[in-house]
Parts: sequence; C-alpha cells; structure tokens
Amino acid sequence: MTTTEPSAAVRRDLGSALGVVLRQWLKASSEASAGVPGAHRGWQVLDAAVRGEATSQTALGQRFGIDRTVLTYLLDDLERAGLVTRQPDPDDRRNRRIVATPLGVERHRGVGEALADVDAKVLSPLDAEEAARLRQLLDRLAGDSTVTACEVAQDLACTEEPPRR
Repeated sequence: MTTTEPSAAVRRDLGSALGVVLRQWLKASSEASAGVPGAHRGWQVLDAAVRGEATSQTALGQRFGIDRTVLTYLLDDLERAGLVTRQPDPDDRRNRRIVATPLGVERHRGVGEALADVDAKVLSPLDAEEAARLRQLLDRLAGDSTVTACEVAQDLACTEEPPRR
C-alpha cells in the first residue's frame, strides 16, 4: 500500500464505523447508567433536566428522537425514582418543564463521572488532541438542527413501541 492509499479502516463506511463505536460505548456504559430508569435515554433526559435544558416534553422528544408516548412512560419512571419532577411553565400553562430533583442532581453527578470513565476508555486509542477533535466534530453533527434524529433514522427512532408494563 502506498502512503496515499487509504487504509481498510478508512474505507469502511460511516455507518459501520459509527455502529462499532456506538456498540462499544453502549456495552461499556450500560452498567454506568444502571441507576437511571430508561438507561441511556433516561440519562439523556436527566442530563437535560440538570442542565436546565428540559423546557418541555415536546422539545425533549424532538431533541432525542423519542416518541411522545415512550417519553411519557420514561418521565413517569424518572419521576417515580425521585430524579425529576414535572412543573408548570410560568410562561405557558399548557407546558410542563422537566426539573431535576436534588436526588436527580446527585445521581447525575455519580453517573456522569462513571460515563466520563467509559468515554475515556472508548476514546483511548486516540491521543488527547484527536479525542478532543472527534468530540468537537460529533457535537457539531449532533447540534445540526437541520436534520432531526427522526429524519436520520427515517422515523424508526420515533415510532418504537412504548415499554410494556
């Protein structure tokens, strides 16, 4: 192979490479997020609540590609666990803000630390500069508001069945 020819790893399609990394992260992070109902999705909602970014259930569903029925069940579970509350929005009585409780903030801190360790492990093949650049690029892709999670997944992520009770 010449120096200008891409390696086999570089030739792999984006979906395959992202899938491998995501599966590694999901496997390693499952134990870390076990203290949050709904696992990874529960963590995303709790994280948004702690950061004050959970301004409405609709906004959360759109942001994370979660069907509103599934999100309602997830919020019920998070509320039952004492991690979040739904509070009336003072600017719009029809809206409910999702707010982290003190227990939710505490749990967020512990799970966040464990997930930081998972991130470090998954990114360990990269040097610090590469890992920082990858995070920056992924944040940019994730923050691109021109494409929703539902559009990327061709609405598959938004039409899944609610959890069985």
